[in-house]
Amino acid sequence: MAEQHSSKSIMWATIIVAIVLIAIIFPLTNKSFDSAANSGAGADEAELRIQPVARFALAKAEAPAEGGAPKDGPTVYNSVCGACHNTGAAGAPKLDDKAAWTPRVATGTAALYTSVLNGKGAMPPKGGAAALSDDEIKGAVDYILGKVK
Repeated sequence: MAEQHSSKSIMWATIIVAIVLIAIIFPLTNKSFDSAANSGAGADEAELRIQPVARFALAKAEAPAEGGAPKDGPTVYNSVCGACHNTGAAGAPKLDDKAAWTPRVATGTAALYTSVLNGKGAMPPKGGAAALSDDEIKGAVDYILGKVK
């Protein structure tokens, strides 16, 4: 007949096998044996791994050098006005849309100068280029009028 094992001996054998397995596996997986110096280095490595991919910083644009030669109308238009008037952004009439310019031209050159110098609708005073002189702005208006008439 087959020898019967008592449940007590099976329980003790299972406990001993579990203790032996834990004694072998635990030292291989436990990382708490690092020294204090190594644990600080690990924190630095973690900080490096979780850094953002890119950083974004806003910086104020430098003002153009004053005292330079005055800009002509086409230069002012291309560097300031064209940003909106070439694309029609914020309701600005496009340079090549004569129908949109007709009512504006009808108000007269002086009214257009005033609108541009003081701002109108979404357009800020001087088209946002406060460093430009009134004569440079008037040159840009004259350039636009030459194109739309």
